[in-house]
Amino acid sequence: MPVTDESPAGELTRSIICSFCQKPTADVGSMVAGPGVYICDACVGLCAEIIASKPESTAKLPSWEERLSDDELLGTLPQFQAAGAQIERQLAVWVRAARTRGITWTRIGAALGMTRQSAWERFSGEE
Repeated sequence: MPVTDESPAGELTRSIICSFCQKPTADVGSMVAGPGVYICDACVGLCAEIIASKPESTAKLPSWEERLSDDELLGTLPQFQAAGAQIERQLAVWVRAARTRGITWTRIGAALGMTRQSAWERFSGEE
């Protein structure tokens, strides 16, 4: 089935950003998908460099959060917010795709660990 801008896959493609650097698909060479998250080729390269340069010392290093200044830590908050918003948008697209297939609100709610009513209220778009 082809991906069109009107299809759930087309809608997802338009809204994809790297969950790490927030660059949209149009600004990167490749994007790798996971469940609700994406990573661009540049971030994959950076990850490979970090893994390759892993220190041999077994001494406990501080976590990345502990190494950030207060301003740097605050600067990451919008990135977390953008990643969360992307996941929420994609979840709504997938729920609409499930409804298009005729999957009931009961089954959707169960898959999401909520009641049928909660799923309907959150994703139906009806007041």
